[in-house]
Amino acid sequence: MDKTIPLHLQEIIFASSDPEISRSISALVKQKKLKKIAPKIYTSNLNEEEAIIIERNIFKIIGHLYNGALLSHRSAIEFKATSTGDLFITYTYERKVSYPGITLNIMKGPEPLESDYQFVDGLYASSQARAILENLQQSRKPGPNSKTLTIPELEIKLDNIIRVRGEQALNQLRDEARAIAEQTGMEKEFTQLDRIIGAMLVTRPSKILKSAAAQARVFGLPYDTVRIDRFNKLFTALQEKTFPDRPEKNLSDAAFRNFAFYEAYFSNFIEGTKFKVEEALEIIRTGKPLPARHEDGHDVLGTYHIVSNRTEMTITPKDPSEMLDILKYRHKLMLSARPEKNPGEFKNRNNMAGNTDFVDVTLVTGTLHKGFEYYNALQDPFAKAAYMMFLISEVHPFVDGNGRLARVMMNAELTVKGQSKIIIPTVYREDYLGALRALSRRDDPEIYINMLMRAWEFSATLHGEDMNSITDKLNKSNSFEEGQEYILQFETE
Repeated sequence: MDKTIPLHLQEIIFASSDPEISRSISALVKQKKLKKIAPKIYTSNLNEEEAIIIERNIFKIIGHLYNGALLSHRSAIEFKATSTGDLFITYTYERKVSYPGITLNIMKGPEPLESDYQFVDGLYASSQARAILENLQQSRKPGPNSKTLTIPELEIKLDNIIRVRGEQALNQLRDEARAIAEQTGMEKEFTQLDRIIGAMLVTRPSKILKSAAAQARVFGLPYDTVRIDRFNKLFTALQEKTFPDRPEKNLSDAAFRNFAFYEAYFSNFIEGTKFKVEEALEIIRTGKPLPARHEDGHDVLGTYHIVSNRTEMTITPKDPSEMLDILKYRHKLMLSARPEKNPGEFKNRNNMAGNTDFVDVTLVTGTLHKGFEYYNALQDPFAKAAYMMFLISEVHPFVDGNGRLARVMMNAELTVKGQSKIIIPTVYREDYLGALRALSRRDDPEIYINMLMRAWEFSATLHGEDMNSITDKLNKSNSFEEGQEYILQFETE
């Protein structure tokens, strides 16, 4: 307890042998300013549920009531209770203690080592190396009641170490674990860890590996496990929905090219390549960029040449290798005028947008390969299009041009199935980017799917061989406008 703060203002108050404090607590309980929520534990928070208060303060509670305890096993890796409310600590005796919402599984074991660290006052946490050894101990209870993570889960943790900090970090962890095993009697667990690390670093047989992530690394296709989990969430959300049928109405070559012009125009505008419509039309008509904006003009031309070619837009991948070939070929066409962007070659340095780091260069190929599995399992044209667009956007495999390429790949999925393509007009740019962020940062696929559904519904209204009529419809819908005061407006057909 903080003696500088009055008791009735502290969320957690512990019973005390100090007579003065004890009398104060009793008086505040009678005045209904405090309530008892567990043995020796009181709170001044009279509004929230006891389980919520306990969960928020559980580490402070453990440190006070079990001074010198060690947060261990899976709890030293997850730092939260399991789905069944179990936490695991190592102490001087064994006991199970239940609090509202949380059960403390107290295990007798070695005291904190110098390599462990103080987590909060009175409570230590196992070092990463010790925690991994502890998780290799045998457990009689599988699932969330178990003190240990599964072997595949541990392999994913080890794979993340390689991904973020390199192989040297995993070798260092092995050295630390060797010393800890001698101090704690976990030599058997270290032998198993040594075999797993050896297999992951391809110095031992790989057959012992259980997780897909670890096996993929051994076979030269390591992937970003966080992104794969995100792709799984999007896949599940798409699989659960039924999407409408929106047949392509731009059946003639002229109509298809009209739509393709605005498809290329808006796709480049989103990325900051801004032209007046008349300027962009002149670039397409003459096939020549404006003299003062050679590269920008080629970006528009490159995108248009792909999306206006009906044959090209009916090419979709049948396997992961073909997907990579298609990506590189289309990227090369789009950015042919920008040699500094390595057209047709995956990125050679990591990239980011705002606070979002995209997939590491060493994981691009493996993540695309693994992500393809979900794409291949989807059947609905819109679902495949939505998934493919996010897959490319989230991996960001190239130095530049990823957004435009993602939208090209999306529309190819619709074209090959005879469905209307999707345009993201300027006025809808913030909705589009915000939905991508919601999925990329908060794992919320619903906003993304709803955003793309509305864009698809709008895009299906743009058809015909009269370019003036299409332009007029775009003007009426606010498509060319920028700024928060404008919204996309249109009448459904």
